[in-house]
Amino acid sequence: MSAYASIVFDMDSTLSGIEGVDWLAACRGPEAAADVSRLTARAMAGEIALDAVYGARLAMIRPTALDLAALARAYTANVAPGARVALERLRRADVALTIVSGGIREAIAPCTAMLGFSDRDIHAVPVYLDADGGYAGFDTSSPLATQHGKCDVVRALALPRPVMAVGDGATDAALRPVVDAFAAYTGFVRRAAVVSAADFEVRSFDELLEIVFQ
Repeated sequence: MSAYASIVFDMDSTLSGIEGVDWLAACRGPEAAADVSRLTARAMAGEIALDAVYGARLAMIRPTALDLAALARAYTANVAPGARVALERLRRADVALTIVSGGIREAIAPCTAMLGFSDRDIHAVPVYLDADGGYAGFDTSSPLATQHGKCDVVRALALPRPVMAVGDGATDAALRPVVDAFAAYTGFVRRAAVVSAADFEVRSFDELLEIVFQ
């Protein structure tokens, strides 16, 4: 029997080893990659607010429709080891699963659909494209483009309790006031500040299952 009725998953560096915005920046060359990666690392470590860098990173990259399709393939190719099997076991135990991510919805959706998530269970930031598939901005009203927006989204979902959140970044740790437990996932990257804010540290999805079904 599961110790949690619901689990909220992050996407980047959790369900998949890709850090989506950094991956897109790498397609623009080493200078853009270094600049964007530095901003991402500082935001995920909690050194600066996500609000301060979200739009700036996308403005530097200006991802196209082709870029987002390539990123979707990269997400799928880099799914965390054991994630698919773990998700299937959780669903068999009637655990409600949802994704709450600051990533780009259009790139995340194909991978999460493959992992069995319905469209209504994916919460991420939409990006807008023009008629030629060029970048035309993002949904600036999305709370997920802000440091504490995940709290607002999870609170509004009113998930069955108890709820566990699983993620790698400061925006995931910020969920602690609205969930019953936070597990820092360190299978891809370990951030000391995030781990120190967590109830659990899990290095794999097998370890996550051990906690959920203890």
